[in-house]
Order: sequence, then structure tokens, then C-alpha cells
Amino acid sequence: MDIVNDAAFSSDPLIRTTAAHTLGLVDGGKEAVLLQKLPGDPVEEVREAVTETAEQFDKYRPHYCAELFADLIEYAGIGPGKTVLELGPGTGQATDPILNTGCDYHAIELGENLCEMMRKKYGKYPNFNIVNGDFITYDFGSKRFDLIYSAATIQWIPEEIAFSKTYELLEPGGTLAMMMTRGDYKTPNEDLYNRIQQVYAEYFRPEVEYEHGGFMYTNAPRYGYVGFEKREYHGWREFTADEYVAFSGTHCDHIVIPEPYKTKFFDGLREAVLKAGNRIVFHDTHVLYLMKKPL
Repeated sequence: MDIVNDAAFSSDPLIRTTAAHTLGLVDGGKEAVLLQKLPGDPVEEVREAVTETAEQFDKYRPHYCAELFADLIEYAGIGPGKTVLELGPGTGQATDPILNTGCDYHAIELGENLCEMMRKKYGKYPNFNIVNGDFITYDFGSKRFDLIYSAATIQWIPEEIAFSKTYELLEPGGTLAMMMTRGDYKTPNEDLYNRIQQVYAEYFRPEVEYEHGGFMYTNAPRYGYVGFEKREYHGWREFTADEYVAFSGTHCDHIVIPEPYKTKFFDGLREAVLKAGNRIVFHDTHVLYLMKKPL
């Protein structure tokens, strides 16, 4: 596995990161995203670091497969006349397929630079709406949605708030969808994986570590949701050494590694991949959780 977007499922230090998608600060996660931090962590420093890497994030963070979106759109019945809310879109890794249905698309993004990039990318669409705010505290007034979805973001919100507030904001019969990517780079390149773990063991010394606060996707039915189901889809990605370093640099706890460790850490990652033929492969599992608010 790897950090991609499923920090909640692994104790591997390479996975224990947020998605600055999430970041809304976490690359995946994002706006409706609450940064979970340990006492004394410089949250504002991390938020600034992540939002400053918006273009890098946009280029290297994983996207989701077409089959996943086709299933989601069919399940939720999304199209013209339907209202949708995306939590922490980051730079739009999961935005286009939903926006292109012609629905009334709304998003809330905590990262200022990420929000601005979203406006630049999608502002021309008449059905696009976004606010720069925190899902936890934002007042949506009387607005209600037919679909609320999150791509590797919702797990950074305290569970009770995440499920209770989304439930309140959904129309009766509305859908909550949560997705993330689990990236496995051990299976396709085990020797390289072992070398990378050595780099982490020696130089991974982040000043800020994130925890998902015990969020459990499977707890959704406790908050009133029905018809809970999990679907999985598979794909793969390939990086050169420089691309892998750039990708790793989109994770917030990697960004704030202090010197002299930071340079040695990223140089170590680059050298490991170069020695493996300048190629690292990820086997991705895209996970989609679906559920309904009762009629």
C-alpha cells in the first residue's frame, strides 16, 4: 500500500499522510476537511505549504476511474435538476464527471489556493458553484442536496459531524458517496518498496503528523443512513523518479519535514527509483462507499 488517499487504513508511515486533496487542507480532502493534528502542530504553516503546491497537487494526485463515476451517477440519479455538494474537491480530481452531468454543482473547499484553482478551471460552467470555507462551521442555510460526495476528504472530519451534518443536508432519498484510492506499490516492485521503506525509516521526520481521528466509513448506518454498500475498482499508475518525488511532495506531512531531513528524504526517494530503472508502478484500488438517507 501507499499513502495515496487511504491514510485511515494503514500504519505504514508512507501511508500515514493526508491527501492535500484532503487537505483543503489535505490534498483529498479539503474544505470540508478538518485537519486532525497532534498538540502543538503548526496547522497554519502546513495549510499554507499545501495550498502553495496546488499546481503540483493538480498534476500528480490520483484521479478516479470512469466506471466508478458511471456507477455513482446511476445510483444517485444525478443530472439536470439535481443538486450536488462535493466536500473538499482539492483541484478537481473527482469533479469533472459530476459537473458534466449538468447538475447544480456546489463545492466547499478549505484551501484558499485550491479554491482559486477550482474557480479558474471550472468558473466558465454555469452550473458550477464553490465557496472557500470549512464544512464543519459553514452555514448552508436551507440548501439541501440530492448527492453529497467526498474524494478522500470526509475522513478528516470528526465522524459525528461528518455523518450527522451530511445527513441533515441531504434531501430525503439523497445519496452520500465516499471514495478513496489505495495505492499498492509493494506488490509490483517489492525490492524498490523495501528500499523506500529504508528511506522513510532514516529521514521521515515530519514536524506535523495527522490522524484521521478514528473515522470509520462503516459507521454511517449508526447515523441513520441505509443501504450501505462498498464497491471496488482497479487501475494502475506509473511514475519516473522525478514524478514520484513530486507526487510524494503533495502530502502535507512530507512537505513540512524539517531540514536537514527533507532534502535527504526526497533525494533518497529519487535515488531508490532511479536504481530500480527510473520506474515505480502503483496498483490502485478505487473504493466507493454508497448509502442513502431514507425517504
